[in-house]
Amino acid sequence: MQAGKLNRRVMLQKPVKTQSPVTGSVTSGWADVTELWASVVDLSARDFVAAQAAQSEVTTRITIRWREDVTDKHRIVHRGRIYNIHGVLEDDKSGREYLTLPCSRGVNDG
Repeated sequence: MQAGKLNRRVMLQKPVKTQSPVTGSVTSGWADVTELWASVVDLSARDFVAAQAAQSEVTTRITIRWREDVTDKHRIVHRGRIYNIHGVLEDDKSGREYLTLPCSRGVNDG
């Protein structure tokens, strides 16, 4: 992967649970892990009706430099859009150059 192709800044986020010290209730949220250089390529889009509401989903391929800690539990935020990661694919040469993240946005934002 040529470094010039990684020309977008994205934020990698992980799920976190926090407990209120006052009420003791636990809430789920997201915490920033790090900002990364990435390639973001939209592959396809589809419109559909679910629960009597029109929705659309965009399938995207995001490529980043190899990292050991990225899983499909994380998500990517790019230009205010939330991308759900569906898998983590290592490169076919060494397995440690870059990661390809098949993602989607639009249906379930986080």
